[in-house]
Amino acid sequence: MKIHTTLIDSSTASHLVGSVKFLDCRSSLADPDAGRRAYEAGHIRSAVYLSLDDDLAAPPGDGGRHPLPDKERLAARLSALGISDGDQVVVYDDAGGAYAARAWWCLRWLGHEAVALLDGDLAAWPDPLSVETQTPAPGNFSIRPSLTRHLDVATLAADLTAYRLVDARTQVRFDGLEEPIDPVAGHIPGAICRPFQENLGEDGRFRSPAELRARFPEGDNVVCYCGSGVTAAHNVVAMRVAGLPEPLLYPGSWSEWIRNPDRPVGTTGTTGNG
Repeated sequence: MKIHTTLIDSSTASHLVGSVKFLDCRSSLADPDAGRRAYEAGHIRSAVYLSLDDDLAAPPGDGGRHPLPDKERLAARLSALGISDGDQVVVYDDAGGAYAARAWWCLRWLGHEAVALLDGDLAAWPDPLSVETQTPAPGNFSIRPSLTRHLDVATLAADLTAYRLVDARTQVRFDGLEEPIDPVAGHIPGAICRPFQENLGEDGRFRSPAELRARFPEGDNVVCYCGSGVTAAHNVVAMRVAGLPEPLLYPGSWSEWIRNPDRPVGTTGTTGNG
């Protein structure tokens, strides 16, 4: 079977039910239990639920709203959900991949290559959904050499000019005109704004590699960030689809950056957004 490492279309994934492992990653920043309720109301047959807040992030704190989880704990959780090292994993949500991309990134962080985002999310799924609760046999997921890169706040703050920052939030949040979540508005100085939603076409699927390539800078010093390191992973996926070098992820993102009032803040008119 072909290994899928970025995207998988719904038709292909539908034909692989029973031979690949599906992770339902639906979530809501406003309601941590919304994703689990959505899963229980109907999910892809054989899928198991993976929680953004409980599984894909450590508790909020100085590291931001969604710090990276403990590697050992996440690996154990994936094993408990029936995931093994040799499995093809397909991750999905109902938000264009906004949350599933975090799962995709985290599995690559743990060294798992065969993980792909369901292109078009659950809206593109051609088959009836199931309400059966899955109790899979434990898998043997192990931590292997990481396949992706990330950057901590101290390294970034030491020399902002060394990196090409890409912010995945909306333009109004980037410009500091609106901030519905974090206590400080604006962006990290020097960043450009590339909202993750614009990685998708009108059909909800990822744009072509050429279109995506035109959106992003190229180089080994590109850093993707967002509000809390979740939707930034969507831009990482998009850059991989575009054939660009895989960027670094700044997991703490804006919610960590602003915890130190000495760190500079950019607002509209202070930096180009290309």
